[in-house]
Amino acid sequence: MTQPFLRRISENTPALSLALAMSLPLIFSGCKGKEEGNGAPPPAKVIPVSDMNMITIDQNDVSKFPIVSAGQIEAPAQLQVTGTVFPDVSREVPVISLANGRVVDIKTRLDDNVKKGQLLFSVQSPDITTAFNAYLKAVNDEQFANKAYTRADDLYKHGALSQAMLEQAEDAEKDAQADLEAADNQLKIYGVDKKHPGSIVNVYAPISGVVIGQNVTNAAAAGVALSGSATAFTIADLSSVWILCDVYENDIPKLQLGQLATIKLAAYPDHPLKGRVSDIGPVLDPSLRTAKVRIELPNPGILKLGMFVTATFSSLKKTTYTVVPADAVLHLHDRDWVFVPVGGNQFKRTEVQAGNMLEGNRQQILSGISPDTQVVTNALLLETAGNQ
Repeated sequence: MTQPFLRRISENTPALSLALAMSLPLIFSGCKGKEEGNGAPPPAKVIPVSDMNMITIDQNDVSKFPIVSAGQIEAPAQLQVTGTVFPDVSREVPVISLANGRVVDIKTRLDDNVKKGQLLFSVQSPDITTAFNAYLKAVNDEQFANKAYTRADDLYKHGALSQAMLEQAEDAEKDAQADLEAADNQLKIYGVDKKHPGSIVNVYAPISGVVIGQNVTNAAAAGVALSGSATAFTIADLSSVWILCDVYENDIPKLQLGQLATIKLAAYPDHPLKGRVSDIGPVLDPSLRTAKVRIELPNPGILKLGMFVTATFSSLKKTTYTVVPADAVLHLHDRDWVFVPVGGNQFKRTEVQAGNMLEGNRQQILSGISPDTQVVTNALLLETAGNQ
């Protein structure tokens, strides 16, 4: 009946027909909105999630997991830092060729062990010719001055020469002797034999040690004036070395000069070494807020320059620590855990900070639980049972 009615209205009043046609969709859409609701989102549903650190086992299996109470021990507080092996600068000696010239022979190279007095390299130098000529001239001048002084002294004794002339001849003789001595010392510095002079200068090791630096090769320039670096080789005595550690600002008060440190090497874990703190840097790194701490220790032959080590410092005061059986600690995802019974057949996995291993298969617990806390003696076994 609606359609004939609308048809009659549209035939009689076209404008009214158009208005009704535009309003009908809005009317129907309004009715539809009332049917579907006001557009608000439905309420959130809360889905409970069980505690991932809780483990429940069968009641009959509880007796398979013995429980013990954590103990305690008094031990010095410890600080662990990483460090790097460096040579002792007081045992590090540069090898310099005082004669300028060209290297004609090298007898050693980088990383070689050398002995004091061992030939390292040879240099062909024009300085030797110049120095030897100066020496010969000084010899002649001294001989002439000596004869002149002897003659002047004789004439003075016979009254044929004044005292002033004698003193002048004596002064010339002393100057000639000084020049001769200087020329002779110059040859000794170069290592030249005055009886068998040559243009080759040999350079020898000043100390025994290891060659840790080399700046020359065959046919290269050597000497202070010709080469880019005056140091041809660097030799270090590695019988005693330094370990430089970075210690954070907050940990600096825990250290003092002369304090013992235990050094452990990744390459030799079963060979701990002992050293002493010889310096605590007065300047902090502005970005890392760390100070350089230097440890000196004798080298038994296993320490290599550049090695990374772990240094452990022990304080003078003792601190009380919690102790549990080593098997009670579970190492999972780079973190340490223990299981604490919470009643019945349930156990809670609790995170702890494990410390050093102790005698009797025990381990220190730095934080997480306190003494007398009950823990499962075999954490790995319980973890395996809980995952089944």
